[in-house]
Amino acid sequence: MRLTRCGHACVRLERDGIVVVIDPGVFSDPHALDGADAVLVTHEHVDHFAEPVLRTAAEADPSLRIWADRSVVDRLGALGGRVTVVGHGDAFDIEGIGVEVHGELHAPTHPDLPRVTNVGFLVGNTDGAVFHPGDAFTVPTRAVDTLLVPVHGPWSKTGEVIDYVREIKPRRALSIHDSGLSEGGNGLVDGLIMAGVRDSATAYARVASDAEIELTR
Repeated sequence: MRLTRCGHACVRLERDGIVVVIDPGVFSDPHALDGADAVLVTHEHVDHFAEPVLRTAAEADPSLRIWADRSVVDRLGALGGRVTVVGHGDAFDIEGIGVEVHGELHAPTHPDLPRVTNVGFLVGNTDGAVFHPGDAFTVPTRAVDTLLVPVHGPWSKTGEVIDYVREIKPRRALSIHDSGLSEGGNGLVDGLIMAGVRDSATAYARVASDAEIELTR
């Protein structure tokens, strides 16, 4: 499987010519949805779900399918059966690419702010699965080969990010969700995460926007 970073929380995953895009939001590459076969959306926040962009892409390509939580699907209702509601425990197939859904709620930001729903997507087969948690520290019920790590957000601190990577124990951890940090801030967080997982079997790496990675075993 090939992974392309498309800015902030958005990635493209491609295998055997099938393209799956996760969380195309307002900070994403405007071309992230070009040629996509399917879109997965973890939750309703605009940095993960740019409704006008996704709606335009769906109207331009009648074959584009979307899987998301209830709040997102309700806003895309006019697209009918091309949009599917998913929740924790669901599993489905996209042209031979298996997807499992894990998680229910966004990580808490503040007691005064309501928590929205949030689902994570585990994409791929058992020995090469990629997990995108959205805005949560969800731990899937099976092994994760590549963890997409939300390195910064108003709902987290770096110590929690380190503990999350340690708990998942992926073979590879790649940075996402970092547009709120400057270049220097990203460098600082990267150093802390690397130090935090140094004694584990996990290899952590920063992935620049537009970078492509072949997710080989």
